Amino acid sequence: MNTVNKLLTALNEITILTPDEWTKNHEYNSGIKKWVANVLPSELLTRSVKEAIESIVTLCECHTFYTKFPDIIETPNYGDKWGVLANYIEINNRAIAEMDGQYTKNGIFSSIKILPAIPPSAKSWANCVILSQIFPNIYGDGFNKGPSEENSIYGIKLNIGYSKNIINYEISDKITPEEQFKTFNDIAHFHGLKTGFRTVISADQIKVSQDYQDDVPFNWDNREHLELFIKEHVRLVNTGFEAIFIDSAKHIGGYDMGNYTGVGALPSYEQMQYILHEIRSRSGKTTLSFVGEKSTGDFARYKNLGLTSGTAFIEPDNFDEVKHWSKELKYEREYSPGIEVSNDNDEGGRPYEARLNRIHNSLFGYEFPSDKLPSFMQMEDLFPLRYDTNTHHLMMTNPSYSIDGTKESHWENLFTKDDGREYNKKVAELFYHSLNL
Repeated sequence: MNTVNKLLTALNEITILTPDEWTKNHEYNSGIKKWVANVLPSELLTRSVKEAIESIVTLCECHTFYTKFPDIIETPNYGDKWGVLANYIEINNRAIAEMDGQYTKNGIFSSIKILPAIPPSAKSWANCVILSQIFPNIYGDGFNKGPSEENSIYGIKLNIGYSKNIINYEISDKITPEEQFKTFNDIAHFHGLKTGFRTVISADQIKVSQDYQDDVPFNWDNREHLELFIKEHVRLVNTGFEAIFIDSAKHIGGYDMGNYTGVGALPSYEQMQYILHEIRSRSGKTTLSFVGEKSTGDFARYKNLGLTSGTAFIEPDNFDEVKHWSKELKYEREYSPGIEVSNDNDEGGRPYEARLNRIHNSLFGYEFPSDKLPSFMQMEDLFPLRYDTNTHHLMMTNPSYSIDGTKESHWENLFTKDDGREYNKKVAELFYHSLNL
């Protein structure tokens, strides 16, 4: 049994699928590329997991509706170097998880439910969804707290499985955590998306956990810790993820430490070369894309490190500047810097028009589609957040915005409403004109 049907069975659902009428009524069509738009996230998140799967199958580019989810799903094929052209869209899967009273859970289900509203990959380049949280966070994993209480995604535990915010451990005897990730990846791949996750490399932001023992601070000079880091990431790659976004990657090996805002030592340049090589080698995947945060300036340094792309080099508001750099870098197929619509440190306040302009420049700032530069977006760039929060705040804290303690109320109040719907429609119109290029 494939993992999608295994998940449905674990949720006491039948595995027979039927076309989804709600999806048909909200469908955007760009040639054979289909997704839902002009929607609010709460309209997606309040649906069942089965309805979300039926929505994805309804949006299939194929001509025959699959009444059972296929057993074999291949990742969208854009070659080994797909990462130098991709649009990376980070989804804060913790923020959209189920806020049930004081508990946060089932973020993997919410991630599946949001997929129908992510535009599929284009003819010439891939769209890649990056999940913000995979590993348990150090403080308060599995719980939501007040909007001013620290509960940072940037502090993680290794050697203890995956976050209670994300994985459904109530059904882990029927479908393992790794199988739950594989389910997400298979559904995303079926929808025509690549997938990846965020990781951290600042030593004091990582703890190593042992049963019945206190957590141990991570140390890059400890060979066992280095090996653990590699194994944890290979295990995830083997569930279907093909991209890893590396926080603080610019500063690997002590580079530009005057602007370093992480906590603790970073791996040496040679250690990181070894880590990326080993993840590629042990997983057997030649298609992996390693994305470095703020990897600007010395492009040869990042390419030789093993990175595929980096962020925040090109002025995103200036179309001519974007197009200029797409020409300058058109022959760079090992490593390319990219355009940021926004990043995980975004503190909000950017007008909708400015966000739309940056998305436009990311999708159209080139002479030929084969010259496109990678781009980096956050969930808020597709689905605007409520006005008193922002992307960075939701990375650092984990508040519930429910007014009655229910997950439905949280989902409704996390995002803007009528203007958010209109904005989402305008984003869809930009992708509509780009997907067949």
